[in-house]
Order: sequence, then structure tokens, then C-alpha cells
Amino acid sequence: MNKNTICLWYSHDAEEAARFYARTFPDSAVGAVYRAPADYPGGKAGSVLTVEFTVCGIPCLGLNGGDVFKHSEAFSFQIATEDQAETDRYWDAITSNGGAPGECGWCKDKWGISWQITPRVLIDALAKGGDAGKRAFAAMMQMQKIDVARIEAAARG
Repeated sequence: MNKNTICLWYSHDAEEAARFYARTFPDSAVGAVYRAPADYPGGKAGSVLTVEFTVCGIPCLGLNGGDVFKHSEAFSFQIATEDQAETDRYWDAITSNGGAPGECGWCKDKWGISWQITPRVLIDALAKGGDAGKRAFAAMMQMQKIDVARIEAAARG
């Protein structure tokens, strides 16, 4: 086990989520799947208890703990994309698999995990600051999925 691992609570389908992430994102994989040695409040003996996985190189542990806790936007994965095609691919994968679109490049997957699908052109414009950053920010505030061409145009003025 890694020194630091993100632990994500799922009702009962951590393995399904981990396999979806592994199919969807580069440098992602499912590792060990551990089964419960006895009944517990969120499940039965023999059911999947935890799943080790990585998302874009980040080590994670999915814990099937029952319906006690829900995810919120207080935690999100931010995925930097290179172009519109990559932005579309990740956004569409998440939202078309039972997820939901949000504002300003945010969306949620079907398990309630929040994702920020953020083109590098937006990151760069905001980092540059000044009028270009203000215009890019104002454009982003009007979007759900980020439109790279509109961000580039806004940054240029």
C-alpha cells in the first residue's frame, strides 16, 4: 500500500467504479480486490469490501461502506485536457454513463464523484491573469462543458 492513498466511499459498487475509471482515463488501473471476511454494516461476508485502483496515476482505495455517506463537490478529480477532443471524450464518458453535467467544466459520475474536466488553455489563461484571464474566466462562467475555441477567443479578446 502507498504511504498516501485517497479513500473513496461507495455504497456497494466500488469495483464497478474503479473498472470504469480504468477504462476511461490513461495511467489508470484496478489493483487488488479484497472481500469482507465477515458481515459488516454495509455488506455481507464475501462481498467486495475494498478495491485498490489508480486514476491518472493517483492511488485510490474504494471502500464499500453502505449508504451512510454521500460524496460532495468538496472533493473532485481535476483532469487537465489538451484539446476539445480530449475534453469531449472524458466529459461524455462520465455524463453518458449515468453521470450529470455541472457548471464551469464540472460534472459528476454516476457514483456521485465530482470531476473537473479542464482544458489547459483555460488553466493557462487564468494563470496569465490580466484582461485575458478575466475574459477567459467570464466565458467559462457561462459554460457547462468547456468549449476550447470560446476560451481561446475570449483570452485573445
